[in-house]
Amino acid sequence: MSVLREVLFETTRTTAFIFAVLLGATAYSLVLRGLGGDELIERALLGLPFGPSGIIISILFATFLLGFFLDWIELTLIILPLVSPVVFNLGFDPVWFTILFAVCLQTSFLTPPVGFAIFYLKGVAPEGVDIVTIYKGVFPYVILQLIGLAIIFNWQAVVTWLPAQAYGN
Repeated sequence: MSVLREVLFETTRTTAFIFAVLLGATAYSLVLRGLGGDELIERALLGLPFGPSGIIISILFATFLLGFFLDWIELTLIILPLVSPVVFNLGFDPVWFTILFAVCLQTSFLTPPVGFAIFYLKGVAPEGVDIVTIYKGVFPYVILQLIGLAIIFNWQAVVTWLPAQAYGN
């Protein structure tokens, strides 16, 4: 019973932390939108000297950089609501962009300086495996992720074909 009590306590505590992050990110997003931040970001993105594809690449690059330091929950709750109107107004498929966004986040979590996934891996690695070795070992996976991101960017049907079949769109 004492182990069960401890597990329930830790689970409740972890869940409370996650909900606190969700509440904080949502509050930040609401305040930013209430102060006109979404219009400012939309004007800034549409004012870039690139075409629609360049704007998407800029959003993904900013997401990639932010993924070095922020967790996926914050990025998803803050960035997606701010950039999705721009993406939709440019005529891009929302499923395609969401998958691009997710792959970009996943890639950023494998890269230094923070690399959340690297620290998770360090936590389960056997003794004697240092962080530099993990950084070197993860480099080919980052390259593969970037190739996958380029494939998804250039061939939308890779991610939109199955949902179109399933939902008849």
